[in-house]
Amino acid sequence: MSEILFYSLVYIWLIGAVAIYFVLQKIVAPFGRHTRNDFGPTINARLGWFLMEVPSPIVFSLCFFFGGNSHSTAMWVFFLLWNVHYINRSIVFPLRQKDYQKRMPTAVMWSAIAFNIVNGFLNGYYLGAICDVSKYGEAWLGDSRFVLGLAVFLLGMFINWQSDSILLSLRKPGETGYKIPIRGLFRYVSCPNLFGEIIEWTGFALMLWSTPALSFAIWTMANLLPRAVAHHNWYHEKFGDEYPKKRRAIFPYLL
Repeated sequence: MSEILFYSLVYIWLIGAVAIYFVLQKIVAPFGRHTRNDFGPTINARLGWFLMEVPSPIVFSLCFFFGGNSHSTAMWVFFLLWNVHYINRSIVFPLRQKDYQKRMPTAVMWSAIAFNIVNGFLNGYYLGAICDVSKYGEAWLGDSRFVLGLAVFLLGMFINWQSDSILLSLRKPGETGYKIPIRGLFRYVSCPNLFGEIIEWTGFALMLWSTPALSFAIWTMANLLPRAVAHHNWYHEKFGDEYPKKRRAIFPYLL
């Protein structure tokens, strides 16, 4: 694939992120606490979660290894961080879920599969075939963008994992229903897990300083900001006056 065609696809992908942000202002994706029975066929949520997340590390890795580029130390760091995140999302997180009977619409699963294939391809192919490898030479490991981006990524990963653990600990095995989380950053926002993921991919974009990585950060925000607001409103509707009024949806003290 030529560089011109590749970046044309990236810019089209960026436009898609802006469009999906406005769509999600009107439509709440029907999975998790927002699952509906009128959205077509469903699949076991744990299996669906695995199937929709696992294409990302597979496609990213294939492009990374078979794109033709050599791999510097910094590029191996990018590869490791991507796959650690997605191994957690596709395997560890579903196995930790305690509601074994929960379902999700297959339409949601297929849309997520499509997203992860495209996103994994754009970022993996960039590193595997498009980027100038010399950009990510040994000097890049000391570049302020790499150092700051790595710190931001790891902070976001910690917030995401800690928040997921707090949510998962609210239920006993086989238990269903929802409770108000009160530990960690849940003291300040309704969705610190989503906040952490936005921080992660913002850090990744800073580390790579590339348009494909930036597109992923923008897509993450386009997907998660409306969902966080929907979660926040759902908490208030379900728990009423019990729910802490000072909590924001996703950004402490802001939104």
